[in-house]
Amino acid sequence: MLQISTIWGILYIYVSLQERVIKVIEFKHISIEDKETIKKYLFDGNERGCEYSFANLYMWGRQRWAEVEGHLVLFSQYDRKSVYPFPVGAGDKKAVLDALINDSCERGITCRFTGLTSREREILEKLYPNEFHIKCDRGSWDYVYDINDLAELRGRKFHSKKNKYNQFINACPDYRVEEINNGNMQKIKEMVDTWYRDKLIDNPDSDFEMEKAAIKKGFEHFFELDMDGIAIFRGDEVLAMTMGSFTSENTIDVHFEKARTEIDGTYAAINCEFARYLREKYPQLEYLNREEDMGIEGLRKAKTSYRPHHMVEKCWARKAEDGYEY
Repeated sequence: MLQISTIWGILYIYVSLQERVIKVIEFKHISIEDKETIKKYLFDGNERGCEYSFANLYMWGRQRWAEVEGHLVLFSQYDRKSVYPFPVGAGDKKAVLDALINDSCERGITCRFTGLTSREREILEKLYPNEFHIKCDRGSWDYVYDINDLAELRGRKFHSKKNKYNQFINACPDYRVEEINNGNMQKIKEMVDTWYRDKLIDNPDSDFEMEKAAIKKGFEHFFELDMDGIAIFRGDEVLAMTMGSFTSENTIDVHFEKARTEIDGTYAAINCEFARYLREKYPQLEYLNREEDMGIEGLRKAKTSYRPHHMVEKCWARKAEDGYEY
């Protein structure tokens, strides 16, 4: 027969465990049905990195979300680490950040915030002076371009890009541009599958498998994700494709861009044609976000050569008590 003290001990443990469960935020996986709820937070007029696009949140990785203290909060994985993208919303920032810090403690994980813009970094440092180590990762900064620059390639600064585009026109004078739709999507998917097959043969240890899974979801839910996209055709051949979606009222994020490289200037052509297509379709559009360079030297050189209008600077923050490893 159990003693009274033992019973009270069991009850104490049970209540403590219940309290512990209550403190953990109940994140849920992102579904298409969550789109309108999540986008009402994302489209608040503030510029953020490409990771705050609903399409990217849905297509990439194991993103989970919840609503806490008037904010959208996210729980994600980056480089095999659990992270909290900086919360989005108009509520009490201290309350929601406290909730995320507590959540990390209850889960027994390091508290890492990602995607901090300079404005959000100031908020964090003001609310928690000397409590976080902050590191700005140049490889994660987004390149944002004036849509007119990409559509027109005008002036000396775009002379080399215009030459590349003209090389493509000379090589393929009969090319045509088609909007991605149900009628041509299968052919475009086949071209993309071939592109990844060839890349994975050359780079079997790369992240292309993860990207391939993401673009597959993009095709499967193209219209539900409010995607826009085009492809360049020569006859029945697909030479290049690209797709993107709005991240704010005046900016579209370019999620994917693939082209056959045996024809000079194909990437320059799809870049320029997409900007022209979007500018005509959305007169209010000002910018194209072409995402980060991931610290890859060649990619950085290519993105810089298109003369970005500005960069979206992003930082990591980690609780000082947890050390310096980001």
